[in-house]
Amino acid sequence: MTMQTDKKQLRYDTAYLKMALEWAKLSRCNRRQVGALIVKDKMIISDGYNGTPSGFDNCCEDDEGLTKWEVLHAEANAILKVASSSQSCKGSTLYITLSPCRECSKLIHQAGIKRMVYNKGYRDTSGLEFLENAGVELMQLDVD
Repeated sequence: MTMQTDKKQLRYDTAYLKMALEWAKLSRCNRRQVGALIVKDKMIISDGYNGTPSGFDNCCEDDEGLTKWEVLHAEANAILKVASSSQSCKGSTLYITLSPCRECSKLIHQAGIKRMVYNKGYRDTSGLEFLENAGVELMQLDVD
């Protein structure tokens, strides 16, 4: 890539990640709001934010303030939307506001996502380590 291409890609990466930050605001979770976009061929093919599955009470935390086990992570929601469409994640880029847990990192790799741009790092870095070992290009970008 040329320097011109790198600058242009950085502008797009910044814009998409800012959109993911806005999308995170749709989450009803109190502890942490996370947003994700999947982009392929310069088109947003999916979006997601953390929350409960369809048809469940839209409260993410239990009475003790802990996240309920059934809460879906933003990237899982975005990948599941693609799975129920005619699109494919193969070769796409995931923009996410928080780096993935290890369970979601397996979904990202298996979905064929080749690049991930994230804003903040999750406390457990095993998801990032897995993705790096799987050959997914990773980039942290501080946009807020």
